[in-house]
Amino acid sequence: MKEAYQYLKQYFGYDSFRLGQEEIINHVLNGTNTAGIMPTGGGKSICYQIPALIFPGITLVVSPLISLMKDQVDTLLQNGISAAYLNSTLSSTEADQRMVDAANGVYKLLYVAPERLENSYFLEKLKRLDISLVAVDEAHCISQWGHDFRPSYLRIQTLIEQLPSKPVTLALTATATAAVQKDICKTLGIEENNVVKTGFARDNLYFSVVKGENKSAFLKRYLEQNKTESGIIYTATRKEADSLYQTLHRAGIKVGKYHAGMNEKERSAQQEGFLQDDVTVMIATNAFGMGIDKSNVRFVIHYQTPKNMESYYQEAGRAGRDGLQSECILLYSPQDMRIQRFLIDQSNPSEALKEQELKKLNLMKDYCHTEGCLQAFILKYFGQAGAADCGHCENCLDQREYQDVTVEAQMVFSCMMRMGERFGKIMISQVLAGSRNKKVTDFRFDKLSTYGIMRTQSAKSIADFIDFLTAREYIEMGSGQFPVLKLTNEGKNVLLGKEKVLRRESIQPQAHAAADDILFEKLRLVRKEIAQTEKIPPFIVFSDAALKDMSARLPRTEDEFLEVKGVGSQKQERYGKPFLEAIAAHLHDRPEEAKVQK
Repeated sequence: MKEAYQYLKQYFGYDSFRLGQEEIINHVLNGTNTAGIMPTGGGKSICYQIPALIFPGITLVVSPLISLMKDQVDTLLQNGISAAYLNSTLSSTEADQRMVDAANGVYKLLYVAPERLENSYFLEKLKRLDISLVAVDEAHCISQWGHDFRPSYLRIQTLIEQLPSKPVTLALTATATAAVQKDICKTLGIEENNVVKTGFARDNLYFSVVKGENKSAFLKRYLEQNKTESGIIYTATRKEADSLYQTLHRAGIKVGKYHAGMNEKERSAQQEGFLQDDVTVMIATNAFGMGIDKSNVRFVIHYQTPKNMESYYQEAGRAGRDGLQSECILLYSPQDMRIQRFLIDQSNPSEALKEQELKKLNLMKDYCHTEGCLQAFILKYFGQAGAADCGHCENCLDQREYQDVTVEAQMVFSCMMRMGERFGKIMISQVLAGSRNKKVTDFRFDKLSTYGIMRTQSAKSIADFIDFLTAREYIEMGSGQFPVLKLTNEGKNVLLGKEKVLRRESIQPQAHAAADDILFEKLRLVRKEIAQTEKIPPFIVFSDAALKDMSARLPRTEDEFLEVKGVGSQKQERYGKPFLEAIAAHLHDRPEEAKVQK
């Protein structure tokens, strides 16, 4: 491990390993097949990159997405580590040359897509390489009970058994239930006592669920508060992604979109804009993100509830990979459940799989309604029973005052009953607001005693209030394109005066960026200029966490610059000068900061 620590500092700029990394690396260096289950941002790639530098042969990394390979290889090359990838973006001539280079020992790491393992010609070439380690990234894809099952992953073990070099196997994932973990170990020949689990908690992530709010209005307020921060907004459908993109684009936000309905060229251009920080916010379906290594994502917002906790936690976990405080916000509405049920039905699963998916969806609904710690709920789902409250999620911190809205709720419920519980949210809202809409008068709803009793509010705000009541399960939604609303037993108790309805004040979005962090913003500009010149994403130059550390340490010399977290000798030689010059210029303009730092 002495050599491992040396390389950690030399190439990656860190003095110590994160939780679980050293244990996994120790297993691998001792020749033990190992599985590592660590949260997104926990540093899984270090677990095979350090052994790759120590082992005599090449490390083969099976990686599911082109974007992941490119980001990983670009980062390794910037750190002075020889690496390459093989995927569909290369011509056959380029791929053949890379295999020749691999055979000649040019690379320490070679990334390949799992589908390439289905090519017998390629497998024969692999057998000629001196492969010391096979690292299986996103290993949950190997399990049919996982949320991203890839049949081609099942070929990995057959490949390993055929390799004459008898490499060590390392499987890594961030999201694995007990069933998925068992599948990974069984398929890859890993003993279950060689599974290293660090826990799923991400202490720098702040979780919240927003219910009963106007999603669009909340989102605009949030993005206004966080104009300079990078974030991802997930939708359940392409249609919603397109619609939201248009809305935010018209609002002047630097927004991109990504979904499977776009061609590859369009998706690639949008993704590149996001990685380069030219696009601040990415609107996407779940087609975007797995393997995206962008470290400075400050927020992930789910505009619609995802289908299961595995998807949610993996997508939310793309925030704060650099360790800085980041937000994960889920905007819930009961309509989301209907959309996900429809999508599950459309996928034509077997009855057993459908039952499993619906069970997982109901657990997502439970998450959205829990009044306990949100992170503790997530950890329990992944098998960490008895996890302590995080102390910093919305439910742990929420100190907003409750307002008694029982009378308003009774108005809504009474109106629904008088309308025969045969209509949806829009019509009920219009009757309560006193609308002269033709449908309202045609049904003679303007003659009801409840007509116009909430006319001091707009129909839109009444509809939002109905969403709140539905989220709290006082109202249930029927099926169909235009769901009919009916009272639940809890709603009837409210109407009869047996139960009160309390509603918290509206959530006010908070800004992430410190307004007076002038040096940090200057360093971001330096990073952006370097990235544009070298045609690489800014976060590959240095993470936000490294820039924050520079702002705090104010290094003046090369030796001091090497003490910054995330600065290795390769990057110090390559980028140190412009950053040191920027820091020196800043201190010249603000000498009082230099005195304070000393």
